[in-house]
Amino acid sequence: PNGAGKTTLISALAGLVRPDGGTLEVMGHDVVTDYRNARRALGVVPQELVFDPFFTVREALRLQSGYFGIRNNDDWIDEILASLDLAAKAGANMRMLSGGMKRRVLVAQALVHRPPVIVLDEPTAGVDVELRQGLWQFVRKLNRDGHTIVLTTHYLEEAETLCGRIAMLKAGRVVALDSTANLLERFTTHSLRVRLAAPLLDPALAVMPNEEGWLEFGFERFDEVEGLLARLRTAGAQIAEMHLGEPDLERVFIGVMRAA
Repeated sequence: PNGAGKTTLISALAGLVRPDGGTLEVMGHDVVTDYRNARRALGVVPQELVFDPFFTVREALRLQSGYFGIRNNDDWIDEILASLDLAAKAGANMRMLSGGMKRRVLVAQALVHRPPVIVLDEPTAGVDVELRQGLWQFVRKLNRDGHTIVLTTHYLEEAETLCGRIAMLKAGRVVALDSTANLLERFTTHSLRVRLAAPLLDPALAVMPNEEGWLEFGFERFDEVEGLLARLRTAGAQIAEMHLGEPDLERVFIGVMRAA
């Protein structure tokens, strides 16, 4: 949730803030005592659209390379630009790009020094569906190529789709840390969603529809579904539509936050 400490953690990893205590390492390099090597192993894509309006895209990537002592790497820059569909904008001035294009350039800047660990701080916040899908595909490719991806996001669907291991933070504490599959198994409640052809008059069922007019029931075993449907039939319900839902990360998140 907001204020959990996600961006603070990233800032500490990047050396922008100094931790009050404890130890932070990137690929075995302490971010305080071995900052240079820790920073070289890390590529950070910030949430904010930070850019120099007076440089072209290619110039911005060359400048970023120079911060890490890298020169004459245009072949790698060309490969990054092609992967992010930025090749046609290589000579364009940064201030002329759309918000989505600027976000792609931020990703490109994080990759110029070929870091083994890449941190993406809410990379799809405020972007359209098409760009979000494109970024998802590129993140998967980076992971297949051997990069470790650290992703912070408010979109639980995004975390469930992309991440093999998930940490949940609350007020600066890690309140859950496990593989995505294990987290989903911890909360095994399935859902039965039913939309009725007419309002349910029997108050004994004690179930209120949600804003879209659906009744929702939770169950752990599929043999419970028949009992739920029998209760509806006994109450005189006429079912217009019905859906069975699998456990998802949103349910896990709500359960973890309530218990923390």
